[in-house]
Amino acid sequence: MSFDRSIKIAPSILSADFANFGQEIRAIEDQGADWV
Repeated sequence: MSFDRSIKIAPSILSADFANFGQEIRAIEDQGADWV
């Protein structure tokens, strides 16, 4: 059995500006986040 040990980037949405949530999500995806 093999495991994928590569590093994943998953920023927290708790620190997002919820008034501009869509823009915040696009910004972290554009920066290469693996998971939101």
